[in-house]
Amino acid sequence: MVVKTLLIGRFYCVDRIDRKILAELQKDGRLSVTELADRVGLSLSPCHRRVRALEESGVLLGYRAQLDPAALGLNFSAMVFVTLREGDRQAVEAFETALVDIPQVVDAQRLFGEPDYLLHVITEDLPAFQRLYDDSLSTLPNVQRLTSTLVMKRVVQDRPLPL
Repeated sequence: MVVKTLLIGRFYCVDRIDRKILAELQKDGRLSVTELADRVGLSLSPCHRRVRALEESGVLLGYRAQLDPAALGLNFSAMVFVTLREGDRQAVEAFETALVDIPQVVDAQRLFGEPDYLLHVITEDLPAFQRLYDDSLSTLPNVQRLTSTLVMKRVVQDRPLPL
């Protein structure tokens, strides 16, 4: 399967070999190009060119370390559902702009229907979450209602994309 990705006025085609490269990098983003080339059956130069093309096309967005929240003292996780008072563009932009400044919100998704947003929030403990809820989340622009549910256990996380 070949997928075309728009790249500044032209399309970049993601083919079977690109998918193999992406699958390997999702498993281990620290692979050297030499190791990656060996795993996908390419010589070094073509593999390097493909990785660079995937980066430049915006298909491969970057590389990052995965951290254990508990090892860093971040033991509390909650999902917060947000309903906005107004749904016009200005209200949505004001909410989203303000949300970016809250580092404890590690994931935010805009939803169809109600509620309007689903936020994943991580803090040290329940008192820290309550302070964040009262001092920051409830004061975000245009918030009508917040509803929270506590995360008991993360069953699936950081799963690679199905390529």
